[in-house]
Amino acid sequence: MRAPHPANAGERAGRSPWRVAWTRFRRDRTGVVSGVVVLVFVVVGLGAPVIAWLYGKNPYETYGQNTPGLLNEYGFPIKPNGGIDGEFWLGLEPSLGRDVFTQLLYGIRTSLLIAMAVVVIVTVVGVVVGIVAGYFGGFTDFAIGRIIDVLLAFPGLLFFITIMPVVTALFVSADEETPVALRVAALIVVLCFFGWTRTARLLRGQVLSLREREFVEAARVSGAKPWRIIHHELLPNLWTPILVTVTLDLPAYVTVEAALSFLGVGIVEPTPDWGRMIHRGAEVYVADFTYMAIPGLAMLIFVLAFNLLGDSARDALDPRTSR
Repeated sequence: MRAPHPANAGERAGRSPWRVAWTRFRRDRTGVVSGVVVLVFVVVGLGAPVIAWLYGKNPYETYGQNTPGLLNEYGFPIKPNGGIDGEFWLGLEPSLGRDVFTQLLYGIRTSLLIAMAVVVIVTVVGVVVGIVAGYFGGFTDFAIGRIIDVLLAFPGLLFFITIMPVVTALFVSADEETPVALRVAALIVVLCFFGWTRTARLLRGQVLSLREREFVEAARVSGAKPWRIIHHELLPNLWTPILVTVTLDLPAYVTVEAALSFLGVGIVEPTPDWGRMIHRGAEVYVADFTYMAIPGLAMLIFVLAFNLLGDSARDALDPRTSR
């Protein structure tokens, strides 16, 4: 067998772990396609106002009620497939006659921004708590572990349903409408209150195995302070599980946020949201199945693509896997 050229061998040997992971990821067609799909959703969600402006419509105006000939006497689109045509690309909402395409765009924006805010907060808190518990051990680890056990014992979705009205009632009286900003903030707080536990437990286990390694022991013997050891020795070896956790948590929180809105304790009218759209579609699916199918299909594609992206990222970052 012909030996590799010394220059090429040196080039491969000198590549950073991130470059190796990127090379492995590019070879995974499923991961690349999933990444492109996720990127499209993110760009569309963040650019929803610009796209809606170019499209010439907004998600709040009741076109069906303002323009004769779009809805029948029962409030359903006259044209087939939910009123899809060249003017309304994804049809009209039953009863109110709002544009479905712009509602979907702004719904992506709502769900994605809430999920991204939650993921950032729970990741930061989970990483800090997990590293502290795993590295210092002793009573600190015991106390944090018991807190995590208690929080994990709560039935998540049921608790969200019961606590959301309580949180909003602390700031708004019963006869007043809850501002959208307050409802979004309450959603983020409630989701973050329980969400950090999984990341913390994962990172704690990783740190428990790393703190006994030779390079950590050498840094400790040399007199390095704990925070320096955590920053320079432990944290660089934890980026892989952190990134994989982020890619798996984001679609999960999109689903949870949509579920809460579907159940009426999340985002409510008139703010566009996937869960609210699916809830409304479920009420009229017999006469107009399109309005429920469009946001449901969009959520299915987004969550599936992000989950596949997370699997591909894990395989690319884990040197023990082979492609």
